Amino acid sequence: MSIILLIYLLGLPLVIMLLAKRWSWIDKVSPMTILYIIGLLVGNFIPLGKETLELNNTIGNIAVPVAIPLMLMACNLKKWSTKKAVKAFFCGLVSVLIVSFAGFFLFHQGNDTKEFAQVCAVAAGIYTGGIPNASPIAKGVGMSEELYLYVSSYDLIVTGLYLIFVIFFGKTFFRKILPAPKVENVLFSEKFNNAAKPENDSSKKISFKQILWILGITLAIVGIAYFVSTLVSSDGSVNMTVLILTLTTLSIGASFLKPIQEQEQSFDMGLYCVYVFCLSIATACNVSQMDLLGSLSILGYLFFVIFGSIVLQLLFARLLKIDGDTVMVSSVALINSPPFVPMAAALLGNKEVLMIGISIGLLGYMLGNYLGIGLFQLLMLLG
Repeated sequence: MSIILLIYLLGLPLVIMLLAKRWSWIDKVSPMTILYIIGLLVGNFIPLGKETLELNNTIGNIAVPVAIPLMLMACNLKKWSTKKAVKAFFCGLVSVLIVSFAGFFLFHQGNDTKEFAQVCAVAAGIYTGGIPNASPIAKGVGMSEELYLYVSSYDLIVTGLYLIFVIFFGKTFFRKILPAPKVENVLFSEKFNNAAKPENDSSKKISFKQILWILGITLAIVGIAYFVSTLVSSDGSVNMTVLILTLTTLSIGASFLKPIQEQEQSFDMGLYCVYVFCLSIATACNVSQMDLLGSLSILGYLFFVIFGSIVLQLLFARLLKIDGDTVMVSSVALINSPPFVPMAAALLGNKEVLMIGISIGLLGYMLGNYLGIGLFQLLMLLG
């Protein structure tokens, strides 16, 4: 079963990528959308055993740290806009906090005030930082294990729905409501966005030696980042914030090496890893195992926070004239966390938003705990 899973996870994305060269409709639908649908069908009609599911999750967890350096090393960081990243970050941050605060007064009726304030605190921390912020905030505000289980379960459901929305409709939705990105910033390779390029484009010519060089640098970056992330952790586990931060820093440095600069093959190799990750998370999603009836007010609240904050973020973005690609990738970074940013960039066909998304996600990681516990104290003071 393990060998079959490996062939499925590592082989299917490659097959879809190769088929996309032959059939243009795959590009139009998006290879990622096709893989996500296949993964959902497999995960729900061919449930994985415990050991197989663990292997599936392990492969998915490895794919993202490998994808980040490969994709970042292919980016032209001179075009990265710090001003745009800061504006997008605060749009998302303020939107989540406003909606989290307002949602408390809309949904807490019939619930214990303190417990629902705890839910609000954890939600604010997750959707401005990420899942790593959830446990520290829950402990910091005294949330019970049972309530934490409900919040975690419902978070998987609602963030999963948002991810499905992004995969199937995100690119069209965000670009229709907000200004399109500048043409020169969309530098994705031809076979993933159908952008015409000269056939003699030298950037496509790459030797086996260069591929080995790129892979060697990537594995070195991942190894160093993993070592550093476990070194700073008291129990030897991986510190996700440190891992992403180290990966990003080292990848930026490597992007200035001449053998790597602007190699689209590096980005395409990273894209393959993103496809593996996407197939993995879809395969692990078994709807029948989700608790949908535990506490519907919490489910409604989380749904309100995620989709309400998106609406507010779009309004702020229109006022500040932020393009749709930047807003989409920032919302994914905050709601789904930085590991999903490469997937969003791939969906958009815009590698220039990759650095913006990861930076926004890291800032959220750093501030999430403060914001979550601070919101709890404010709600207890007012409630």
